[in-house]
Amino acid sequence: MEIGATEGSARAGRAVTPRGGFATPCFMPVGTRGAVRELSSADLEGLGVEVVLGNTYHLMLRPGADVVRDLGGLHGFMDWDRHVLTDSGGYQVFSLDPKVDEDGATFRSTYDGSTHRLTPEGAVEVQEQLGADIVMTLDICPGLPAPEETVRAAAERTGRWADRGRAHFLARAPERAERGMEQAQFGIGQGGIDEQMRAASARRMADIGFDGYAIGGLSVGETRAQMLPALHAALGELPLDQPRYLMGVGDPASLVEAVGLGVDMFDCVLPTRHARHGTILTGAGRVNLRNARHARDQGPLDPHCPCPVCQRYSRGYLRHLLAVGEHTGARLVTLHNVAWTLGFVADMRSAIEAGRFAAFRAEALDVWGAPVGSGPAAP
Repeated sequence: MEIGATEGSARAGRAVTPRGGFATPCFMPVGTRGAVRELSSADLEGLGVEVVLGNTYHLMLRPGADVVRDLGGLHGFMDWDRHVLTDSGGYQVFSLDPKVDEDGATFRSTYDGSTHRLTPEGAVEVQEQLGADIVMTLDICPGLPAPEETVRAAAERTGRWADRGRAHFLARAPERAERGMEQAQFGIGQGGIDEQMRAASARRMADIGFDGYAIGGLSVGETRAQMLPALHAALGELPLDQPRYLMGVGDPASLVEAVGLGVDMFDCVLPTRHARHGTILTGAGRVNLRNARHARDQGPLDPHCPCPVCQRYSRGYLRHLLAVGEHTGARLVTLHNVAWTLGFVADMRSAIEAGRFAAFRAEALDVWGAPVGSGPAAP
C-alpha cells in the first residue's frame, strides 16, 4: 500500500498489485454473477472502474467454478483486464442461513435446491479457480442485533477459519506459481458492534498476517451511530501499510465517515439497486425519479454530473422509460448511479490530497446526514 496523502486518519494512495494497482479510496461495484447488474464490462471500463467484486457462492453454483476456470477465469469470462475481488461466501452465511459447524457451512442452492459444502480450504480453492486478483477468507457474518454469545462465537470461529484459510492459501502458492497465477488474500474481522470484540478480531487477523484486511459484519442491521465506534476499534488494530476494506457499505454518509477513519476500499449494491427502483444519486441527495413532478423535467439527473447519461438524457425521458418498464431506463440510471458514486469517492481522494477533507466531509454530511451518535467522527 502506497500512501500518497493523509489528513488525520483519512488516506489517499494506491494499492499495489501484480496487475498494476488501483487508486484508493476505491469503490468496487458488485458483479455478483460475473456482471454488474444492467452493465457490461465495456460500460465499466468507460466509467473508470478499477475493481469489480464477484460472488463466490453464486459463481460456484452457476456456471460452476470449473467452467469459469476453463473459460479463462473471471478476467477471460467477463473480458475484463482490470482487478477482480471475490468474496468468500461468508455473506451467504448471513443471508441464506446455512447449516454451520466447525468444519464449514452446508448451503442449499438458491437455483435448484441441491446441497453444497464450503469450508475455509474449499473457499480458497474455489476462488483460485475463479482466478480473482484478491480473494477473501471464509467468515461467519451474524445479522444484527444478535445476542452477545452469538456474535462472540461467530468472531472466534471466523478467527479459526482464517488460520485454516491462510495456511491453505500459502500451501497452494507453488501450484499457483506454476500456472502463472498471482493472488492476494485478505482476512475478515468480525465482532458485531462490540468494540472490544472488534479490536480482538482485527488483532487476530493482523497476527495471522494477510495481504490486506477487511471489516465484515457491519451494515447488517445496525445504525450508523453503532457502526462507527466498532469500525474505529477494528481499524486501530490493523497495519497502516496494508489496505483496509469495509465490506458491504456504500451510502455516501457512511463512505465519508469510514474514509475519515482510515478505510481504503468499499463495495455495495446500493447504486445499482437504487437505480432499478428509480432512485437517483445526486449532489443534492437522493431523488425519486418516479415522482410525477419529473414527467416534464428537461434537465439532467444531476446538473453537475459529467457522466454520459447526464450529458444526453432528460429526467423526463428517463422517468418515462422506468414507468413503462423499458430496460434501457434501468440501464441508463444504473450507469449514472455508478458513475456518481465513483465520482464521489474520487472527490474524497482529491480532497485528502488537497488538505480539505474535513470541509468535504462536512459538506457531504450536510446533504447525506449529519454526524450521528457519540462515536468517533472523521477528522
